[in-house]
Parts: sequence; structure tokens; C-alpha cells
Amino acid sequence: MKNLFKKPGIYCALFLITSLAGCGGGGGGYSSTPMATTGTLNVSLTDAPACGFDAVNVTVTKVRINQSGSAADTDAGWTDITLNPALKINLLSLTNGTLEALGQTPLAAGHYSQIRLLLDPNTGTGLANSVVPTGSTAEVSLDTPSAVQSGIKLINEFDVAAGQRVDLVLDFDACKSIVTKGNGKYALKPVIKVVPAILNGIDGFVSTAALGNHVAVSAQQNGTIISSTTPNATTGEFLLTRLAPGNYDVVITADNRAATVISGVPVASTTSTTVISSSAAPINLLTSATLPGSISGTVTLSPASATEVAYVAAKQSFAAGPTVTIKYQGADLSSGAYTLSNLPTVAPQLGIYSATLPIVFTTPAGTLPGTAKYRVEASATGYTTKANASVDISAANQSGIDFTLTP
Repeated sequence: MKNLFKKPGIYCALFLITSLAGCGGGGGGYSSTPMATTGTLNVSLTDAPACGFDAVNVTVTKVRINQSGSAADTDAGWTDITLNPALKINLLSLTNGTLEALGQTPLAAGHYSQIRLLLDPNTGTGLANSVVPTGSTAEVSLDTPSAVQSGIKLINEFDVAAGQRVDLVLDFDACKSIVTKGNGKYALKPVIKVVPAILNGIDGFVSTAALGNHVAVSAQQNGTIISSTTPNATTGEFLLTRLAPGNYDVVITADNRAATVISGVPVASTTSTTVISSSAAPINLLTSATLPGSISGTVTLSPASATEVAYVAAKQSFAAGPTVTIKYQGADLSSGAYTLSNLPTVAPQLGIYSATLPIVFTTPAGTLPGTAKYRVEASATGYTTKANASVDISAANQSGIDFTLTP
């Protein structure tokens, strides 16, 4: 992959092989510490694609680091990377392993347990944080609660050794982080994980004939999306990055196309990349002769919660293969309503991973729950997941698929 680092003019080019020279914000009081007792922390941002948006913009003002996982924002011991001016980032530009450099700072050698990402609030006429819904050109304000502005708290254990540099990537899941509030309004409920900066993962190409149809590619385990991306808009190449070693199911979806699944794709190590298709023989997504369908309903949290978001996923299984998620989204914060749209009404393709390319795809008999049947699951942190095991959209869209989640 090329251009995996974006390089704003106000920042250094923060490649992994750079020296320990500082750039970005300053350290919080460690600059006079002898170099023999300090290391360097370098922080970057990346993203998974968002559901139903053409742009998701956030404006980052600062990254804060503390050795204590329980330190409050007013406690002592913080070291800051300050972005001056604040940096407005379209998260959807950070796919296929691309990183946005946030800066670096010297840190006293030791063990650290907390990172905070601070965003600029929406004030005046400017939209520091916003979204552009798919099909619209209008930029809509993204509500960022005061708790987000004071710092998105990320608990992550890492060690800084004297004279060494630590590279961390904040992986912002835009799809899970943007939720509707009703009346055309949106809120940010950040879902961010801290991942290593070293690139590894799964590389491949989707046929360019499918591009322009909202193609999404994900690496899943047991039906849970671990990483996702969108292909390059010109070449169709995709890279699912920074995956823990193990086996994954790669799921490719697009509007008016059959879902395509490659099961058992191995990632051998934290530095290896597995190739599943090439530009000469890209993965073809079968066109659908029937219109896509939708599933809608509501999710009620009982007891109600002012902080937790319910997520709904439409899944399919193969009789002799994996269970995978085809679509998912957060329920509306105000009403609990959700709509999973553009669901294929044709049977998915399945290919078994082989190092010998191209991988052969079939439409296996006995796909469960069926060609246009889905297992719909609703979940929320602190609540028991519930499912409707057989929702059939072969003849018509299905509404009223409701859930009440309890602890």
C-alpha cells in the first residue's frame, strides 16, 4: 500500500524509522530530564469506515498521557501533545492503514496506563465536529458532549524505555461512534481502541466494476467485526491492518451485490501480510437480479441508560462455514429505532482460503438461515444480547423487529 501516512505541513513526517527528534506538541515538564532517563511516545490516528456517511469530521486539540489509569483531568502527572492549530480530520480518509500524525513527546521512562484524546467543541458558526450523510452534500453538526471535549479516556497499558520510541495508533471506529438522535441530528459516542503502529494484516483487490457501490471489507472472528475498511476508489485494493495473529473471515459487501466471504484467512504474525487476491485477478462481487431489502424495528434498554448505545447486526451463516455480520448500526439514542438497509436478498458466495490464487467461490447449498434470511442480534454494553434467529426478507422488507434488552 502507498501513502500510509498523511503529512500535514505543520507536522513532521512521522514514519516508524524516524529519529527521536520531537515534533507536534511539547512534553509536560520532562524536557529538562536527562535523555538517558527518557523515551519518546509517538501518536497517530486511523479509522474504520462509517455506516451511512460520506464524511465524519473531528477536530483534535490535544493528546494527554498519564501513568495512572484513574487520574482525573485536573490531577497532576499529565504530559500533553498539543496540536496548534487544532487539526480537523475527516476520519473516512484514514482507511487501508492510512495514519494521521498527531505528534510526539518525550516521556519519563516508566509504565503508562491512560491516554486521553481531546476534541474542539462546536462553537459559533464553525463546525469543528460534523458529518455528511450519504446522499447529501450538507455538513451537519456532530454533538460532542462535554465529557468528550475534556478527553476521551482510553485505558491502555504501555511501557516507555529510556532512549526508545513507542508508536501507538488510536483506531477510531466511526461506524460505531456516530449515532442518530432523531430529527436529523447526530451524536458522537466514541469507540476507539489503541493498536500497534506496525503494519500487518490482509491485502487484496476487489473488481473495479463494483466500486461506487459502497463496498465495505471487514475481517471478522465468530461474526464479530475486528477491522474494516473500504477499497481504494481507483484500484480496488484494500488492506485490513494491525490484526492480532490468528484466523479471520473476510467479508465483502456492496449495494446490489451478493455478500462474498473468504473463511479461514490466516495472519501469521504482527509483521506479516496475507494476500487473498491480486489486481490481475480481483474478487468479483456477483450482481443481484433482485432489489436489496431492509430490516427495521426498535431496541429498548431496560433499565434505560443515558450513556449506552444499542447496536443491531444482521448476520448470516453457512451450513459448513462461518457466521458473519453483513450489516450493523447503532440504534437511535432518542427512540431506539434502527433500519438495516441494502441487505442482499441473494445467497452469499463462500471461498475457503488458499495460498494458491485465485480463491474459488461457490454458493453452497444449505446456507443458514437461508438465501434472504438473517439472524438479527441486538446488544449493548452491560445488557444481555438478544436475537431473532430467522428474519426473512425474500418477499418483503421486515419491520417491527423489536428488542428489549435487560442486564
